Amino acid sequence: MFDVAVFGSLFLTLFVIMDPPGITPIFLALTAGRPAKMQRRMALQAVSVAFGVIAVFGLLGQQILDYLHVSVPALMIAGGLLLLLIALDLLTGKTDEPTQTKDVNVALVPLGMPLLAGPGAIVSVILAVQHADSLGSQVSVWTAIVAMHIVLWLTMRYSLLIIRVIKDGGVVLVTRLAGMMLSAIAVQQIINGVTQVIQNA
Repeated sequence: MFDVAVFGSLFLTLFVIMDPPGITPIFLALTAGRPAKMQRRMALQAVSVAFGVIAVFGLLGQQILDYLHVSVPALMIAGGLLLLLIALDLLTGKTDEPTQTKDVNVALVPLGMPLLAGPGAIVSVILAVQHADSLGSQVSVWTAIVAMHIVLWLTMRYSLLIIRVIKDGGVVLVTRLAGMMLSAIAVQQIINGVTQVIQNA
């Protein structure tokens, strides 16, 4: 009934794409200065948003893209541009004092999407759901998706302990590091999207 190979394949694919260890410094940078309770809530919000987006695209992904006449490369380029804007703010230190609204927004964008639920993860899930031709395969696919989001939540939830160790100076360093990493991810995503557009032309 349960297909271990399908589960393992999708889980590993999502782990590599969503990269829980790599998301940690970005999460710490974006949530720095918030109360611990707010940071924990933002971790849950980000994972919930990511799971919601992934689930919707897993169920209706191809239909949504076809209806909007949006190609996967266009989705990748748009996500890359959004990440690049966030990365520039982190690199230049243009982070205002957080307000309740901004706390929520950071959990939704860029943490929930497109960092966690980015084009790579969305496309992988769409393909996995399409190729799951039995009930056991479908159960394995959705179990892998749920398990991956639990790992993401645990990683972000307990990474908050790092802030207590590195203090304010370390947070600034992490913020710059996160900006550099995020800009590299964004540029690579844009390059991949443009390359696919050229190949499909």
